[in-house]
This record gives sequence, C-alpha cells and structure tokens, in this order.
Amino acid sequence: MADAKILIIDHEKTVKILTRIAYQILENNLEEKELIIAGIQGRGFSVASMLATKLGEISSLKVTLHQLKLDKDQPKSDEITMEPDTKVKGKTVVIVDDVLNSGRTLIYSFIPFLTHGVKNIQTAVLIDRNHKCFPVAADYVGISLATTSREHVNVVINDKGQVSAYLN
Repeated sequence: MADAKILIIDHEKTVKILTRIAYQILENNLEEKELIIAGIQGRGFSVASMLATKLGEISSLKVTLHQLKLDKDQPKSDEITMEPDTKVKGKTVVIVDDVLNSGRTLIYSFIPFLTHGVKNIQTAVLIDRNHKCFPVAADYVGISLATTSREHVNVVINDKGQVSAYLN
C-alpha cells in the first residue's frame, strides 16, 4: 500500500496565510523603515519571496529580500551565506522557512545575523510541526500541525510558483 498524500494547504490558502502573516509582521514593525526578509534556500526562499511581495503590496516599508544558503542536513556556521550580502546592522530581520520541524535549521540561520548587530530577529514559517529539539519558536506561523515523527510534511512549489503542502 502506497503512502497516502493528504492535502494540508492548497495555493489559495497559502496566499491567505501569507497575507495574514504579512499584516502581522507589519503590525509588529510599524516603527521600521526597512525590513530584511531572509528566506532559507529552497522552499523557504520561495515562501519568503511571496511574503516579501505581500509586504510590498500592503505597506510603504522598504522590503529587502535575501536568500540564506546552508546545508539543512549538516549546517555549519562557516558555510552559511546570505545573498546578496548586505549591511544588516541596526535593522530588523525576518527569517523565513517553509516547515519548522526540529528547529535546527532555523537556529543555525541566526548565525549570520548575530555577529552583525541587527536590531531584531523574527521568524516566520508556513507550517510548524511542533517537533522541536532546539528552543526555537516561530514568531509568525501559518498553521500548526500535531504530527507523529513518522509523518512527513512536503511543501510543493510547482513551475508556476504555486505553493501547496501535503502530509504523508
């Protein structure tokens, strides 16, 4: 018997979730003139791109999008890069990923910002699975899922940039 795929969120719901998160980020950062949106490479960056677009649509904030590059399976601080490299001192950074599972990737993604004097680091995830091994909580969560450790959440981005998520 093949593993069944259960649709958790379709693209339409993803857009609604990211719109809500964008408003939450805006509300919590009204005094800011610029926000750095740093998406973790891959699906996290795709979600961050959509979020940055939404923020640009609903506010006059300067939104700068960056991609954090790291090996999610074996992150090492000396191998984490941000593209494009920019000055983040005194700025608020929102780190974005698709799924928060153990918290390891998210906690390592803080490293490039901790040594550069950022004003504030916030986190946003599309899906929080509540399986944390590290003391990391997302500030902005699309949906929270209580899943077993054997279940897998798969975020899929098609060639049109549409985002869906499945549980299998």
